[in-house]
Amino acid sequence: MVNKESSLSLLDYLPILAISVDLKSQTKKEVLKELVSILSAGHEINSPDKILEALLEREDLGSTGIGQGIAIPHGKSEHLEKIVAALGISKKGIEFDALDGEPVHLFFLLVAPKDSAGLHLKILAKISRLLKDKFFRQALRESRSPEEVLKQIEQESEY
Repeated sequence: MVNKESSLSLLDYLPILAISVDLKSQTKKEVLKELVSILSAGHEINSPDKILEALLEREDLGSTGIGQGIAIPHGKSEHLEKIVAALGISKKGIEFDALDGEPVHLFFLLVAPKDSAGLHLKILAKISRLLKDKFFRQALRESRSPEEVLKQIEQESEY
């Protein structure tokens, strides 16, 4: 029996245009806005304001800053037909109300259509599992281009 989760590839949801290795934002709200902008460019989304609204509502429930320099902001929107992702890296780190109080450097943004609970959760689990590896986190933080980021994800996903 094939493990469906291991055959799930983040690369299917994360085009190169939806990756930034040099986020400019200084605050939580700014970074969410910047990530939505990157997401919109990478996936040709025409309702970025609605997606930002959904993400801010989700953050009001509790921070998606999970600690160790990682945040996985996520939400759902009826303005999407498929699950989309973006990845942003902040060299300086951004205060994001993370569970450990540390600044966040790696932001994986995931937005799903309203009716996609199962797959949405599987992708979140996959992202969380990948980011548990401190060497992988470090490699991502040191990436200098979106191509390098994709290569790191591809290599890590093979194991």
